[in-house]
Amino acid sequence: MLTKSQKLQQINESKEMLKQSRTLAFIDFSGTKVEDIKKLRRLLSSVEAKLKVFKKKLLRIALKDSGFDFDPEQFDLQVGTISAQGDISEIAGLIYKFSKEIKNKNFKILGGYDLAEKNSFDGVMVTRIGQLPSREVLLGQLVGMLAAPMKMFLYVLSEKSKMVENK
Repeated sequence: MLTKSQKLQQINESKEMLKQSRTLAFIDFSGTKVEDIKKLRRLLSSVEAKLKVFKKKLLRIALKDSGFDFDPEQFDLQVGTISAQGDISEIAGLIYKFSKEIKNKNFKILGGYDLAEKNSFDGVMVTRIGQLPSREVLLGQLVGMLAAPMKMFLYVLSEKSKMVENK
C-alpha cells in the first residue's frame, strides 16, 4: 500500500511524463518475463519512448489535472504506460513486433492516446497502426504508384518514335 506522499510523487511523476510526451500507449504485460520487459524497454529507448507502470487511478488523476479526458481505469488488467514524443505509429510498430516475438500470449495492446490532438485509440486500432509499414516505405510505394503511369507513357512514346524513324 502506498503512502500519501508516495501517491503524490507518482502523480507528479506522471504529470511530468505527460508534459514531455505527445502520445501514450497502454499495454497489458501480465505474465511477461522480466527479461522480455527489459528488451521492450531497450527497443522503446531507440525511439526515445519510455515504459512506466503507474496505478491506474493515479494516472487518471494526473491526466485529469493536465486537462485530458481519458480514463485508464477502463482497462481491467495490469497497465503499462508507454510515453513517446513522436507519433503513435513510431511506438505501435515496435510494440506490435515485440508482441509477436515473445512467447507470452497474455501480452496485449490495450489502446493509446494522442495528447496533442486529444484522441484515444482502442487496442485494435493501435495494433493495425503497428502492422503498417514504416513511413518511408509507404512514401516509396506512393512515389512508385505515381511514377508508374509516367514510365509507361514514356515507353509508349519511345516505341512510337522508333516506329516513325524506321519508316
